[in-house]
Amino acid sequence: MTQSFLTALQETIADEAIILPDDSRITPYITEWRGKFRSSALAVVRPAATEDVASVVKLCAAHGIAIVPQGGNTSLVGGSVPYEDEAAIILSLDRMGGVRELDPINNTITVDAGCILAEIQTAAEGADLYFPLSLGAEGSCRIGGNIASNAGGILTLRYGNTRDLVLGLEVVLPDGTIWHGLNSLRKNNTGYDLKQLFIGSEGTLGIITGACLKLFPRPRHRLTAMLAVPSPAAALTVLNSLNSASGGQVEAFEIIARPCLDIAFRHMENCRDPFDDVHDWYGLTEITAGRADSGLDETIENALGELFEAGVVSDVVIAQNDSQRGDFWYLREAIVEAQRLEGGSIKHDISVPVSRIADFIEAGIDRVTEIMPDIRPTVFGHIGDGNLHFNMMQPVAMDRADFLARWDDITGPIHKLVMAHGGSFSAEHGVGRLKLKDMAAYKDPAELAMMRAIKQALDPDNRMNPGKLIPDETP
Repeated sequence: MTQSFLTALQETIADEAIILPDDSRITPYITEWRGKFRSSALAVVRPAATEDVASVVKLCAAHGIAIVPQGGNTSLVGGSVPYEDEAAIILSLDRMGGVRELDPINNTITVDAGCILAEIQTAAEGADLYFPLSLGAEGSCRIGGNIASNAGGILTLRYGNTRDLVLGLEVVLPDGTIWHGLNSLRKNNTGYDLKQLFIGSEGTLGIITGACLKLFPRPRHRLTAMLAVPSPAAALTVLNSLNSASGGQVEAFEIIARPCLDIAFRHMENCRDPFDDVHDWYGLTEITAGRADSGLDETIENALGELFEAGVVSDVVIAQNDSQRGDFWYLREAIVEAQRLEGGSIKHDISVPVSRIADFIEAGIDRVTEIMPDIRPTVFGHIGDGNLHFNMMQPVAMDRADFLARWDDITGPIHKLVMAHGGSFSAEHGVGRLKLKDMAAYKDPAELAMMRAIKQALDPDNRMNPGKLIPDETP
């Protein structure tokens, strides 16, 4: 069957769109970008148009071949590569990277699913508009993957997740039917909002081939500040005060524990401490305005002065130019790579209600240090939307492999504590294959039943990204 499928595939789509297993070009497609998973595939297929995607999907349906959709292959949960023993193709959208239409009157941009996120941002800027999805991987991730994983990022506080930025989708369904849902309407009250099924579906219901996205007025002025605060609770007080003072103009607000900065200073070049003194916690905020003469700077400086007088802020540095602003954000972004260089890290992409973040951080650190007294919590994240990267570094005197072998011992109690605080064990990275056990353990059974019913209705043969997102039913 495999050979007959490959023969039929070569008759269906151009040879340059097919990469076979004996071709060295296949390696980056079958390897998870961090090297955590290395899989195999019958072929990598790289269509250049939606109609080609539909033809390939129909062929796979006829031959019973599974399909793993792939955008930029930047998944953090193993969602974009097949399992090692799976008879599947990888369907890459990397040749479908065009901008179909930019409508400056409707404030929308319609793109192919393989369009790189940074290129969408650039296209919007060229029309003096703004696409406010910003991720660390924005130079390589593709919008189809962002949509399929409902990506978050640093601007969720003001603009929402990817879901909140999508107006319409074009999707190839598991039988090869093309759903032409690329409308650009902000009001369309004619039944089920079907695009929502595919946003966050991780490629398990169909292949997103195009998207119509919202654009916004481009900010004309930014104020970026690094804050030293005594506690996470104080950081939340600062966030609410600045958001109130600015009239809801806070675009981003990050929290960073001191150990994160120590690791960055140790491993990353060009990371500089903006403060003379050492503090336990830091905030990084960015506030924007539609006009350069809006009076934003004076308003925020006055608010920060009041917070300083009240003891809520210990110190503050406001970026004086774009270079200093870039230094602040580089310091935040450097934490991820610095953790990798520092050693073993057990990571958690979690969320809790913003009002419960401070309690969770205290309880979470207490719990893990009970389990492993010398563990090193490295906590940072998007405190404004309740999303924390609640990561734990290996003890200095502990072997990396021995530490990582305790993954479940650490993660289990943390995720239980997250759920007890009304949170989620996956805030922005998705489920993929890494968090299937958590889905089975913590997801409401009624929710899982609905998800399985939707999957059965659209993909009864389970060919779309099988073994991801939805755990198998236990007998």
